[in-house]
Amino acid sequence: MKSADLKSPAGTVWLISLRDLGSDALAIQLGEVAGLELGAGQSGFVGDPLRMVLAGLAEDSRFPYVIEAAGYAVGVLTLQAGAARLAGWPDEDSAWLLRGFLIDRRQQGKGLGPLAAASAVAAAAKLTARRGTQEAGVVLSVNEGNPAGLSAYRTAGFADHGQYLGGSSGPQRTMYRSLTA
Repeated sequence: MKSADLKSPAGTVWLISLRDLGSDALAIQLGEVAGLELGAGQSGFVGDPLRMVLAGLAEDSRFPYVIEAAGYAVGVLTLQAGAARLAGWPDEDSAWLLRGFLIDRRQQGKGLGPLAAASAVAAAAKLTARRGTQEAGVVLSVNEGNPAGLSAYRTAGFADHGQYLGGSSGPQRTMYRSLTA
């Protein structure tokens, strides 16, 4: 069964930290990421999945993850330290930046986005503890023209913190969730 064959709504997602894998497991996960597909119009909001995770692996402040459901890659996301201002946050270091978040077009509409976004907050809390840093939450920006994304983040417990006009694809909403929420 390939990821495109998943039919039922998932109750669980797993985040696979690409930084924590050996070379063979990393190669397998990168192959899975290469098979992910963007939905119509998504290229204006998010980049190529494989390029995003490779960029994440090349930069020490980024922590790329593969989102898995039922044992198959269904998406990717990256947590980045020291970059919260990229989402319109007032400082760099009080929050992790959630970026490059996408669910494969064949898996959208199954509730995986909110599950993965909530899992990203849990992963950020673990990274904060492991690194001994002081981030208190996760921040992101989502395009105002992306109602599915806005809904998914709200469902995952992110609160709207206002409009951000610094995005490359038009007006954004800055959203935040505490690590302890």
